[in-house]
Amino acid sequence: MELRIREGRAVLAGPGGESAREVDPHSLAIGSDLAQALHEWARVASVVGDSGAEAVSVVSQRGRQLAQRVAATMGTSVRFVDPVSGEGVVVDPPAPAPRSELARRLFGTPDPEGEPTPWLTGLTISAFVAAVVVVAMLALASTLARETNGWLALLASAVVTAGISPSLWLARRVPIVRWASFGAAAGIVIAWIGVLVVVF
Repeated sequence: MELRIREGRAVLAGPGGESAREVDPHSLAIGSDLAQALHEWARVASVVGDSGAEAVSVVSQRGRQLAQRVAATMGTSVRFVDPVSGEGVVVDPPAPAPRSELARRLFGTPDPEGEPTPWLTGLTISAFVAAVVVVAMLALASTLARETNGWLALLASAVVTAGISPSLWLARRVPIVRWASFGAAAGIVIAWIGVLVVVF
């Protein structure tokens, strides 16, 4: 894909210049702000021409920056054709940040870029949910063990754990709910220690 200027407008064309299309956010997977910036750059580049080395270098540098944004947005290599010199430079999209497959499967996609992880709030929610789960499971197990049989308390705890586990597994990917999911999972693990003590 080539980024070039045609009649004062920014166009994206195939490798040999064929099937050139004017940059349009409705037909291409780019935002309207990037399309507007490309067309403004094309108008300025058409006017600058040979007006001076400094202006020419600024136009070329801005064109390369916009080509990098197009490559990152579309996820493909873009060949930037300098409107002044006519030279072509291939701009590759940025490599994704390394993330292990295990971490991706366990915790889902990372937080949106530039958004901080709310550790304090999230861990507070996790601790509260873990405490509620521990109290609820121990109350269930101790009541059943005292009123009926220890094996029935063990079976009921196993049913509760099996019933809630799929929901916790799915909720681990949801940005806000995952903190409650982590807390509930930790609460179940801690509660099982108490269940085994109560039953045996």
